[in-house]
Amino acid sequence: MSFFKPKKSLGQHILLDTNIARKIVNSLTLKHYSGILEIGPGTGILTEFILKLGIENIYFVEIDTSAIEILKRKFTEHKKRIIHEDFLKLNLELLFPGKFAIIGNFPYHLSSQIFFKILDNKDKVTEVVCMVQKEVAERISSSPGNKNYGILSVLLQTYYNIDCLFNVNESVFYPRPKVKSSVLRLLRNDRKEPECDKELFFRVVKAGFNQRRKILRNSLKSILLNLEINDSLFKMRPEQLTVEEFIDLTIIIEEAVKNNNP
Repeated sequence: MSFFKPKKSLGQHILLDTNIARKIVNSLTLKHYSGILEIGPGTGILTEFILKLGIENIYFVEIDTSAIEILKRKFTEHKKRIIHEDFLKLNLELLFPGKFAIIGNFPYHLSSQIFFKILDNKDKVTEVVCMVQKEVAERISSSPGNKNYGILSVLLQTYYNIDCLFNVNESVFYPRPKVKSSVLRLLRNDRKEPECDKELFFRVVKAGFNQRRKILRNSLKSILLNLEINDSLFKMRPEQLTVEEFIDLTIIIEEAVKNNNP
């Protein structure tokens, strides 16, 4: 790896094991989409296997200039597929006319922001296969009642079926990270939108978990204002509620607001 020096500021940990890279790429189902976007290909260990999938609409987005130079030398015939940009600023609507999948070894410090952007594009992103910090994977895939269950758990599980596929040891990276990693697969479910106001739903979930030790009646005061609502859900803590119960909670608040403002 002497030709490429990973940058700590970008959270770069380069995967060295080609067998794991192949396993990650083979985790894609290749169903119900016609494009693939790789986030942060680095030196291209996943890229090689992605290009062998035979899908026409494939792009690779990388923010690091030195990595871009390596990728363009390594994949000369595919230079037009390599995008030198920040994924968080990328206009996915322009890049993919149809539905597509996202794959990549996500920078640990940016994984939450990446997932929120995926949520913003949930109608097009039908599958995600990604490697993230093991703790983040456990949080996203956890069930109600678990201490790891939180905002991203609820919001992502609203729209995606999530499986934690396998763990990856620190020893297969350069530089070696201080934490273990896990590979997740997210598959878009059939829910177009929750049966409530989407913006209010997001607000309720975020407000609830921002004060997760409080019961929901207290953590949602800024949303409820002076509304008097007597429902058992408001006596619970956020980590106790399923996705469906958060939707029910939002509907109850919506109806109370309407009744209070006829």
